[in-house]
Amino acid sequence: MTEFSASPVPPARQDAGQEQFLTVLSREEAIARFDAALFPRAQIAEERPLPEALGLALAQDVVAPLDAPPFDRSGVDGFAVSSADIVSASAATPVRLRLNDEMIACGVAPELTVEPGTATSIATGAPLPRGADAVVMVEHTQPAGDGAIEVQRSASPGQFVSYAGSDIARGEVLLRAGTQVGSREIGMLATCGIARVSVVRRPRVAVLSTGDELVQPGEALRPAAVYDANGAVVSAAVNENGGEAVFLGAIADDEKLLERAMREALDASDMLILSGGTSKGAGDLSHRIIDRLGKPGIIAHGVALKPGKPLCLAVCDGKPVVILPGFPTSAMFTFHDMIVPVLRRMAGLPPRAETKVTAEIPLRIASELGRTEFVMVSLVEGDNGLVAYPTGKGSGAVTSFAQADGFVRIDALADHLPAGTAAEVTLFTPHVRVPDLVIIGSHCTGLDLVLAPLAKDGLSARSLAVGSLGGLAAVRRGECDLAPIHLFDDKTRTYNAPFVSEGLELVPGWRRMQGIVYRAGDTRFEGKSAEDALAAALADPACMMVNRNQGAGTRILIDRLLGQARPDGYWNQPRSHNAVAAAVAQKRADWGVTISTVARAARLGFIALTEEHYDFALNSKRRSRPAVQAFLEALKSPACRAALEQAGFRPA
Repeated sequence: MTEFSASPVPPARQDAGQEQFLTVLSREEAIARFDAALFPRAQIAEERPLPEALGLALAQDVVAPLDAPPFDRSGVDGFAVSSADIVSASAATPVRLRLNDEMIACGVAPELTVEPGTATSIATGAPLPRGADAVVMVEHTQPAGDGAIEVQRSASPGQFVSYAGSDIARGEVLLRAGTQVGSREIGMLATCGIARVSVVRRPRVAVLSTGDELVQPGEALRPAAVYDANGAVVSAAVNENGGEAVFLGAIADDEKLLERAMREALDASDMLILSGGTSKGAGDLSHRIIDRLGKPGIIAHGVALKPGKPLCLAVCDGKPVVILPGFPTSAMFTFHDMIVPVLRRMAGLPPRAETKVTAEIPLRIASELGRTEFVMVSLVEGDNGLVAYPTGKGSGAVTSFAQADGFVRIDALADHLPAGTAAEVTLFTPHVRVPDLVIIGSHCTGLDLVLAPLAKDGLSARSLAVGSLGGLAAVRRGECDLAPIHLFDDKTRTYNAPFVSEGLELVPGWRRMQGIVYRAGDTRFEGKSAEDALAAALADPACMMVNRNQGAGTRILIDRLLGQARPDGYWNQPRSHNAVAAAVAQKRADWGVTISTVARAARLGFIALTEEHYDFALNSKRRSRPAVQAFLEALKSPACRAALEQAGFRPA
């Protein structure tokens, strides 16, 4: 039976159309309350065949039922002897022994005793015959006529003999309860002839997604809907951490349907995890239903985390119920930080081992006072050690976890992490995955065409889009090999070369056309010159633009075009050309500036502005690195140039 400690009583809620978060707890307080309501609790054991125990925790100690090895055995190919017979043996004065009329192989029980003055031929792993207390390697003997050998080296008692029980002794504890069964443990158990073991049953975890907007992968995506990523990723994370996930699909925001689904899921499982429906708002139903599912109910609703503040933790009649935030990054951070320890404990597994490294933070990271913040980072090898680049794309980004190596934690009492901080990075995997080639700077779809042959050759590359100016700063600091840039110098009327300082060299890349994108048929742009189109857009207050991020070369071009004008949408600043095209295509904006290849792929109208030089600032000290040489060779290869031309770029 599950045992409960005293649980906190949730404070009263406001009775209104829009409910409020319960009292926001610190991360530590929320964990303490959740643990107190769940533990101690009995674990459910089951007996499984050895192959099916892999990855599970042993429910009880395993005692060795026999000795291993079960008999005295030879460790080499040679001859079983009595060591007293060959005390004086040497190469100069060999000792002659008569051979017994048997050869002991593995799996063959010896029949003859080794009498004084005799020896028996024996194979590695074969049982030692009676009367022998040592084995002489065959290399230390010579044939001495029919039925005899000469031994040229003495042996001490026990030489090359593994005695019965020397590895495992009968009656000793072979493996302790709580040990996670891996391939090595299976080997130990099999050695003792154990075919079935008692293990802690995996907790059955029901996974539900909530929201009218969710569509399951493989189905047609209707307008304003999104694919349900959380269901798949949470289920996979449950299985990775000792649970047995049962994904029950997505439930619409209908209180009766949702309550029925939650009750059925909780009845059939040991834990229920939902995603979505934890924030403020009348449409968020899950937390209202929880109070009707069992006692003590909600333990915490609102935790001082970023991302992850809307997290809801509850216990209903001994079973944990968790409502993760709807955005994928928030959901996965809160799951790994606060739910995984509980899940592993229920599965009888030890806490997840965390590997940490120290890395320098190159940029100031702002944080929110009062909330513990987790910032995902990508690791690169700088001139003075590891550098951790923030890869935050917002809590709705699904790629952040896959592209990041780990995260840094910013304390709730800090409002920022200064540039240059030596921060502790918690890795998502046990190994640091420093890429062979690091490219930091401007974004361009053509870059993938150059990196493709490197990947085929087994070289890993990391490309971080921070803009041309950010890339230049990174390559000067020695944090990357190359920085893609497209910066125009008004004084010299040239691209890129004036910005390359000492220690850097310019590698020509390709030419690409930047221009204004719009939806076909928009009369404010259709058939107009760039000047007339821009004038028409600025003259119409309802004409919304989409900008680019500060530091991007495209942003510099846009600011030069706009002058002092700041039209609606100016502060919408995505980090990629594709994001600009998507905003226009989806009617979230009416115009923006991007490259012609992206405009063509999105089927948008395009008005050319200028042909840019997209080149690379190379850190000269890194030119000789194999990955850099491979990149330079790929860049000038006929195949790569042809691929760039086909995509709409003009190789330099």
